[in-house]
Amino acid sequence: MPERRVYFNYSPRPWQAQVLNRLAAHRFAVIVAHRRAGKTEVMTLRLLLAAMVAGATAEIGPPAAKTQFQSAGRRHPAPLFAYIAPFLNQARAVAWGRLKYYGRGLPEVRINETEASLTLWNGAVIRLFGADYPDRLRGLGFDGVVLDEVAQMKPDTWGAVVRPALSDRRGWAVFIGTPKGQNVFHQLYTEALAKEDWFAGLYPADKTGVIPADEIASLLTDMPPDLYRQEYLCDFTAANADSFIDFVSVHEAAKREAPVHNPAPLVFGLDVARFGDDRTVLVRRRGRILEDILIRRGQDLMRTAAEVAEAINWHKPQAVFVDVVGLGAGVVDRLRQLGHRVIGVNSGTKAMNPDKFVNLKAEMWSKMRDWLAESAVMPDRQELRDDLLAPRYDFDHSGRLKIESKDDLKARGLASTDTADALALTFAQPVALASRRPMEQKFYDRD
Repeated sequence: MPERRVYFNYSPRPWQAQVLNRLAAHRFAVIVAHRRAGKTEVMTLRLLLAAMVAGATAEIGPPAAKTQFQSAGRRHPAPLFAYIAPFLNQARAVAWGRLKYYGRGLPEVRINETEASLTLWNGAVIRLFGADYPDRLRGLGFDGVVLDEVAQMKPDTWGAVVRPALSDRRGWAVFIGTPKGQNVFHQLYTEALAKEDWFAGLYPADKTGVIPADEIASLLTDMPPDLYRQEYLCDFTAANADSFIDFVSVHEAAKREAPVHNPAPLVFGLDVARFGDDRTVLVRRRGRILEDILIRRGQDLMRTAAEVAEAINWHKPQAVFVDVVGLGAGVVDRLRQLGHRVIGVNSGTKAMNPDKFVNLKAEMWSKMRDWLAESAVMPDRQELRDDLLAPRYDFDHSGRLKIESKDDLKARGLASTDTADALALTFAQPVALASRRPMEQKFYDRD
């Protein structure tokens, strides 16, 4: 078959072009974007581009600045691609018009209004489906799917129906949506951050440039703050009005620039994973600045101790605080055996100020909250944001502050706050400034 060239009269926004490029290198992806960002439009183009045969070329953009996308991989005799929304009527309302608009630019395209499908010259079909009747998807094989608002779908739609339908063709899948609390969409995004063959993209309004500045100012005036955070800043925790740490402090800390000179003492905090999906996290904080985060999953204690020992030798921190609850005590013993001075911390023990805090954990988190509010600087990492904003707080009968436990968080369906707990450990005790400043350097093996 001779090569066919197709020109789409559409220039992707920078964030959309980035998504298209990343999707070409990843089989699975979770795209979190703000309201009116253009999620559906870019996914419509993704489906059309993927439906073309190997060797065909599609061009997007004005003639003076075209971007070419060339399909690759083997072609199935009857390629099938799908746009799946919670309801078929919803898929029609959101995606059908865009799919037809861009699809008409392809040669020999056939449009079927009844079943909401497009058939290309090569026999590839793009069809809209609703997830309200997931059994209608059973028995089909997909080369690629887009799932919109997966949190509103029946729980087994992805794992029991769609994922098996991709297996024989090694098809791809993209989840798109805007946050609505910490639900299955949030879980997929969090998991995607940790998987090599998944891409996790977060595109809030302050990064895409889609919404003009004056309109953002108007939205801030007209919308409740939590709703604006959810819809336009893509904050999964916006619905948590009773979070101990406020969103603004975390958001601002991730945007600040670090000062050139920072003479504060260097402190390590290590939270050791206990079981399951928990993470072992080592953080490095120097005064106002959270310099780096090292995350490990499924790693044995000896390997963890060896990596921490190497980091201590390299950076020479003034203090190393390790959570000794669970498996942490074994790491402390090994580090001490290797000749390192480390401080074991049991967050459930008595606070330094027992009249104000139920336990040491509440005291450490309180100091961390004050640090965030006082011009702290930290990496812009979503897992850290989520962990900082997840726990709720309460007071006991004596008016002492207490912070929600990891077990209570998991009972609410939330992940363990390992990155935030590691950071909180750096506030376990005051640390004096050493006589010489350690070398500036990233962790030797950052994930």
